[in-house]
Amino acid sequence: MRFIRAINTIRTVDVKICQLLFLLFTSTFSNAQTGAEKYPFVDLQYNHLNYAKDSSSFLKFFKKLDRIKEDNNLRINIVHMGGSHVQGGTWSNVFISNFQTENHTAGGGYFSFPYKIAKTNSQPYATSFSNGKWKRCRASGKEFCLPLGMNALSITTNDSANYFGAALTSKAACKYVNIVKVFHNFNSSFEFNLCLADSYNVKRKEFPKNGYTLFKFDMPVDSVHFELVKLDTIKRDFTIYGFSFENDLTSGFYLAGLGANGANSNSFLRCAELEPQLSTLNGDLFILSLGVNDTQSKTFEAEDYIENYDSLITVIRKTNPDAAIILTTTTDNYIKHKTSNKRTIVARDAMFVLMEKYNVAVWDLFSLMGGYRSMPKWLKAGLASKDKVHFTNRGYALLGNLMYEAVMKSYNYNQKNKGS
Repeated sequence: MRFIRAINTIRTVDVKICQLLFLLFTSTFSNAQTGAEKYPFVDLQYNHLNYAKDSSSFLKFFKKLDRIKEDNNLRINIVHMGGSHVQGGTWSNVFISNFQTENHTAGGGYFSFPYKIAKTNSQPYATSFSNGKWKRCRASGKEFCLPLGMNALSITTNDSANYFGAALTSKAACKYVNIVKVFHNFNSSFEFNLCLADSYNVKRKEFPKNGYTLFKFDMPVDSVHFELVKLDTIKRDFTIYGFSFENDLTSGFYLAGLGANGANSNSFLRCAELEPQLSTLNGDLFILSLGVNDTQSKTFEAEDYIENYDSLITVIRKTNPDAAIILTTTTDNYIKHKTSNKRTIVARDAMFVLMEKYNVAVWDLFSLMGGYRSMPKWLKAGLASKDKVHFTNRGYALLGNLMYEAVMKSYNYNQKNKGS
């Protein structure tokens, strides 16, 4: 049974000392090299963001990047939505870790779904645990059921008593937090309480309209553990949609890696709680990486694909009209390990249609990785899996570094041309 861990040296110290201690936990390394130079099939001329005529949506994001080093309490929120590429987590985590390291920040945090409790693969920066029986719902495939949250997944239990919790891992860029939000349904038949030592001081506040309960700690923690009790049988089922680990004691980058295996461009639209939960994140930058599962289907149509993205972008802009949005083109992939998938070319072109329509950015990952039939080259180099759909950890890390470099090229260009 795992209980909350805290930094023992931090007790009643003031915020400035906390900030200094948080910075000690960041890993330090020089400007990250993508490592792509040794792979001749990676076409680096495509490693940049493409824009329509109006790229003003990125100006606020870039202004926040300007301020992050000077501001002692600024958070930049990045939301990465996708299928298994995002659920795996390495791509997103390398991307966010580069921002933390280059800006010498340690705050921010993570939104994390309890994948381990749901008995599926977890992201590297967080894990979860429970002794209860839970049912998994997913917004795609045979496991489709309701209700669903912004991660296109949920877990539900009707156990009379069990415990559950979540923890950050050593691979998290933000290692300690002072706020934890539990996203859940508000069912009066169930009660859950935080398990912690008497020496802790914690404030609890419920936000039913926003769908979460907030716990604020007087000293940093890296994990939480709750006891769940069933009070009566009037209403069945307690549902969890995820945990938000947040550090507001110092500046940093917050990542919501919203990934669900099998998700396509329509999956997130099937989630009734998508918009209200997404609104709580206050996303500054949204990255949409959906399409592999769309193109794997024989019924794939570009018009449907574009229409689904239309709806997703509309939802995102309702949550934050000023958010910067990056669409990543679909990675090259094969059908049943053998047949090269020509539908990826159509999906790539669809992203540029959306770019012009909504003034969003496109990162052309399809062309960057070498284009049509490039996946076998990634496989031979140890960067892709044998299914010719997914990547290895090394491959996903490369994607994270390349995407970071592409975003920073735009940021640096903007810096140089501010006065022109």
